[in-house]
Amino acid sequence: MTTLNLGILAHVDAGKTSLTERLLHSAGVIDELGSVDDGNTRTDTMALERQRGITIRSAVVSFVVHGVTVNLIDTPGHPDFIAEVERVLSVLDGAVLVVSAVEGVQAQTRVLMRTLQRLRIPTLIFINKVDRAGADPERVLRQIAEKLTPHVVATGWVDASGTPAARCTPFGSDDSAFTDRLVDLLSAHDDALLAAYVEDERAVSAGRLRRALAAQTGRARVHPVFAGSAITGAGVAALTAGIAELLPVAAGDEDAPLSGTVFKVERGPAGEKIAYARIFTGVVRVRDRIRIGRDAEAKVTAISVFSDGDAVPSQTAGAGRIAKLWGLSDVRIGDVLGVAPDRPAGRHHFSPPTLETVVVPCRAADRAALHTALAQLAEQDPLINLRQDDLRQEISVSLYGEVQKEVIQATLADEHGVQVTFRETTTVCVERPVGVGAAVEWIGKEPNPFLGTVGLRVEPAPAGSGFEFRLGIELGSMPLAFLKAIEETVRETLRQGLYGWQVIDCRLTLTHGGYWARQSHSHGVFDKSMSSTAGDFRNLTPLVLMAALARAGTRVHEPMHRFRLELPADLFGTVLPVLARLDAVPRTSTVQGTSYLVEGDVPAGRVHALEQRLPALTRGEGVLESEFDHYQPVRGTAPSRPRWDHNPLNRKDYLLAVERRVTARPESR
Repeated sequence: MTTLNLGILAHVDAGKTSLTERLLHSAGVIDELGSVDDGNTRTDTMALERQRGITIRSAVVSFVVHGVTVNLIDTPGHPDFIAEVERVLSVLDGAVLVVSAVEGVQAQTRVLMRTLQRLRIPTLIFINKVDRAGADPERVLRQIAEKLTPHVVATGWVDASGTPAARCTPFGSDDSAFTDRLVDLLSAHDDALLAAYVEDERAVSAGRLRRALAAQTGRARVHPVFAGSAITGAGVAALTAGIAELLPVAAGDEDAPLSGTVFKVERGPAGEKIAYARIFTGVVRVRDRIRIGRDAEAKVTAISVFSDGDAVPSQTAGAGRIAKLWGLSDVRIGDVLGVAPDRPAGRHHFSPPTLETVVVPCRAADRAALHTALAQLAEQDPLINLRQDDLRQEISVSLYGEVQKEVIQATLADEHGVQVTFRETTTVCVERPVGVGAAVEWIGKEPNPFLGTVGLRVEPAPAGSGFEFRLGIELGSMPLAFLKAIEETVRETLRQGLYGWQVIDCRLTLTHGGYWARQSHSHGVFDKSMSSTAGDFRNLTPLVLMAALARAGTRVHEPMHRFRLELPADLFGTVLPVLARLDAVPRTSTVQGTSYLVEGDVPAGRVHALEQRLPALTRGEGVLESEFDHYQPVRGTAPSRPRWDHNPLNRKDYLLAVERRVTARPESR
């Protein structure tokens, strides 16, 4: 049986979890429909999801349609949980993007569609809630063509929209208007189809058009649009048929070496770690020892695969399947199993978190329990970037927004019994090198107390290029363990630049390296005081790196969001001064009938304040979209963040802290 790994994506409250329930019910997997409002849906399993009526963690369910096993992944719709969606994208064969027939295309809808197009994931669009008062499928279809992609075609029409009696009827092969629209859409990518149609319309059969539609949908060139209601079931049968007919099934060679990606990690009832993995090629079996990432190995102790709505025990999981794996105790989200798949794992498709807060236990006695609980949450969501400050006994987490803070607080209380509060949310800045700087410390020469030579040069790299570590010495001139210690320490040290922020977009070159070979006394006993160790390089590297960075200089940059604000035209003059006070910079303003569309940039730390003020400023008619766009140099005094290490910028204090663990060394060899 073939497999299709399908993602359901939408802006929050568009109805994708209700659609998941309806698809399961239609396939006979569940006897009764669950309700988001009643908190009894199949995929919202967390207590908090049931209480708030939103999806927080991705969930997998399965059903069979037309001989295809569909592994359906329900994803969060709220932008604060976009990291969950990001992890799912790397394992999908296709997607259904849900749009509300009432609210239409919303901020998150645009972000999701742009990402699906960039990754070329075959996507169907479903206009939901056609039975709701105010539903206007025709208006929403126009919005989709204008705001998402022009390469769409409606597959049917809706009668009595906006009423409980709304029904959806697919266009038939004898509908000439539909055929013309389909030919216009498909011929843009198929010259042979256009030529055949121009020569003789009757020569292009309905079957040929459907095959062409399936082929181009599978290549993510066109996007068929369905309409219906997840609540009443109207139009869902047509969507189900479209999923089976138009989206490509999973491909993969079971005889090839194992290749998979971990996209979710959770804890079982006994605290055991469970990894959700998409298997691209090969087969994983119980008791197999498999490679995890680049270095680790682990033995698979149990496997479950998804069938008819449930995860069922299995001895194997083959190419194309999604499996739950036990026994991989050190596995992390984004890890590759076996060999790397063709598609990149762990790649960031969305913006990074731009906010940070300190988590404070209500009871001092819960500090250790808090750290354990947050470490487990970081397993499920690595982008919270758990940061331990041992000097101040504080733990910080990164955030996408205030709702995520509320969820962390409730999860800690409900699942771990730890009550917490938060410090004020702050913006996470970054540092970029301004110029080129170099430093070196030589073995056996003052003021270097460590048995190693390290020289580093730091220089700026293009924006968005990240971090690059280069060897400026011969590879065989030092043991690999020492080179690895230097590179790992460089990466760790760059988490705190001259102002305490992570240093990005820089190139580091190891310009000098030296060590003392292993020395022994006459009786053959290893003498650590005469021999270089990896610890020497881990302790020395921060001093050299920060000296080079100080000579290069860095500049602090703050995250900026690109915003798009629609508001009544008569309030344009009232809103502009408020935008200015929030440091927002309008770039363009366009009249659209009785509305104004304002686009520009706003500091990430000001977005929440703008969201809070908008309803009162615009009589509730303002619509704001924003997403991270770039980093911009901070004007005025550069903000700093307290360091949580031994501060290699202060050599005396650093050596006092580090050398307590270093045995006294001879001054020369």
